Amino acid sequence: MSLIEWREEFCTGVAGVDYEHQELIKQINAIYAMIDDKSDRENIIDALGDIYGSISAHFALEEQMMERHKYDHFKEHQADHERLLDDIQDISEAYEKSTELDDDRFKQQLNDWFKIHFATHDSRLHALAHLINHEVVCESTMKTMIQDAKNALLGRRS
Repeated sequence: MSLIEWREEFCTGVAGVDYEHQELIKQINAIYAMIDDKSDRENIIDALGDIYGSISAHFALEEQMMERHKYDHFKEHQADHERLLDDIQDISEAYEKSTELDDDRFKQQLNDWFKIHFATHDSRLHALAHLINHEVVCESTMKTMIQDAKNALLGRRS
């Protein structure tokens, strides 16, 4: 399976959101490489936790932005975020519990998970790009948000 590549169709027009999406692609591609390299299972689980943490923090910031700008599809988009978080949690838990992994199927699940959000709600943000400035969040705050979400997924204490 080929790696996910950034495509124009993924672009929302909101620079900060697009940057975070590009970083998520890098994280997913890193997991693909780990699987191909037969990396240690715990490292892959940890990387899945990183994705969960990053996307959880990203969604929280995106929702704040949509709320602040009274985005008319906010509730639907928020529900989509919750479903996507549940989906990546399910993918992570299934990986943790598996005794044998179908590498291609697992990669396809990650690929599908990533692309479905763009096919639905994020494409609607494109129309609002001229109205929205994604606020910069300090790096330490973002790291804390990511680590807290990752710890919650992996059942660790901060």
